[in-house]
Amino acid sequence: MPQLHQPVLLKEILRYLNPGSGKNFIDCTFGFGGHTLALLEKNRPDGKVLGIEQDKEIIGKYQVSSIKFQERLTLVNNNFNNLEEIVKKYEFNQVDGVLYDLGVSSWHFDQSSRGFSFQVNEPLDMRCSGDSLTAEEIINQYKEQELVRIFKEYGQERFSGRIARVICQERRKHQIRTTKQLVEIISRIVPKKFQYKRIHFATRIFQALRIAVNDELNNLKESLPQALEILKPKGRLVVISFHSLEDRIVKNFFRESAKEGKLEILTKKPIIPSLEEIKLNSRSRSAKLRCAQKI
Repeated sequence: MPQLHQPVLLKEILRYLNPGSGKNFIDCTFGFGGHTLALLEKNRPDGKVLGIEQDKEIIGKYQVSSIKFQERLTLVNNNFNNLEEIVKKYEFNQVDGVLYDLGVSSWHFDQSSRGFSFQVNEPLDMRCSGDSLTAEEIINQYKEQELVRIFKEYGQERFSGRIARVICQERRKHQIRTTKQLVEIISRIVPKKFQYKRIHFATRIFQALRIAVNDELNNLKESLPQALEILKPKGRLVVISFHSLEDRIVKNFFRESAKEGKLEILTKKPIIPSLEEIKLNSRSRSAKLRCAQKI
């Protein structure tokens, strides 16, 4: 199995999900199975995991390391916004815990060749599955005001208007097809004093495009109520987010559900990685874990 995505906050996930013998879990963001394999180790001999992964290429690369795990793992290529439909189709009932790890895997950045990273020159794709517009189509076809909205809302980019304006000027001359072309445009707009900060000056635009391409925030909003519905009483919902927009959605959903008497929030403040974990896996530094229990 490729070790391309280190499971973030694994100890904390196991503590909050508490996977014992016979318990059943859903991993809504399977990736390369790091969290799922840890759950399957703990819920043996008869506990099961339903893994959902929207990227068909990742599923093609994944190989379960043991036959006994294959018997207890159901792996589905789908989007977690179809959670209730998936559970019904595979008759996966009596769910003790649902996990979301909302981070894009290291494989997407480093090896997918789909333009997730601004560090290498690749086609502007950014799709996790093949049924949406690419980043290239958005950049070259969306109206200026819609680009401004995406950059502001999803990237919280202070220079959204100027970047969108220059993109529209440039695309009238030639199509913007690659990450290198886009980074070059952004570099012309962002003042030099902002280009040498800890966070790369293109980060927010690339994040915004990725969110827009994959409709990440709306999928999360649609999926969380479904997760709550399928959980058993006292079943637990654990979500790891990696930026403030995701975390706000989770926090608000937990608060509203708690007010309605449907959930008990178990993490008053989000759990963050230890310094030791951040040293081992720098991409974990922005992770925040929240957990709630169904009443």
